[in-house]
Amino acid sequence: MIIAKHIGLDPQKDIIWVTPDDGTSPMELFVQGKIDAFLGSAPQPQELRALKIGRVILNSTADYPWSQYFCCMLAANMDYVRKYPIATKRVVRAFLKAADLCAAEPQRVAHLLVESGVTERYDYALQSLRELPYRSWREYDPEDSLRFYALWLHEAGMINSTPQEIIAEGTDWRFLNEIKRELKA
Repeated sequence: MIIAKHIGLDPQKDIIWVTPDDGTSPMELFVQGKIDAFLGSAPQPQELRALKIGRVILNSTADYPWSQYFCCMLAANMDYVRKYPIATKRVVRAFLKAADLCAAEPQRVAHLLVESGVTERYDYALQSLRELPYRSWREYDPEDSLRFYALWLHEAGMINSTPQEIIAEGTDWRFLNEIKRELKA
């Protein structure tokens, strides 16, 4: 919705949102010509490219301004974080070390994804791992990313809180900063 808003569309008036209830995937509907676009993630873009169907209209890892911000963040229940700070830090560390592994050894991770049944296609997994900016956690500012998305969500009327309120009331960068120092980010 915020991407539509960013390019001047009113997501409520200019887009007909389709939610299939019969088990048909949005990609299947797109291939059948029943919808004009869908939000896809790996391996869907690779599969469509192989079939020479459609084209990517926005790649959030490559297209400005989306590529300048984190697309995903780790969130936790505040009570859990207060009650289990050591476990919380371990989880954050595990995610960041996994991101580093994906960046450093994409072939190994692609094999693991296939062997564990997450995906069937090694080539698609490897392509995705190579294209995703796994090292960006060392460079991007998570608060800036949160501010960016919260501003768009606020302007789209999807949230009532301001970006400043969300950052002040809902963030704790302590674990990330400690782990950055530990891992010499």
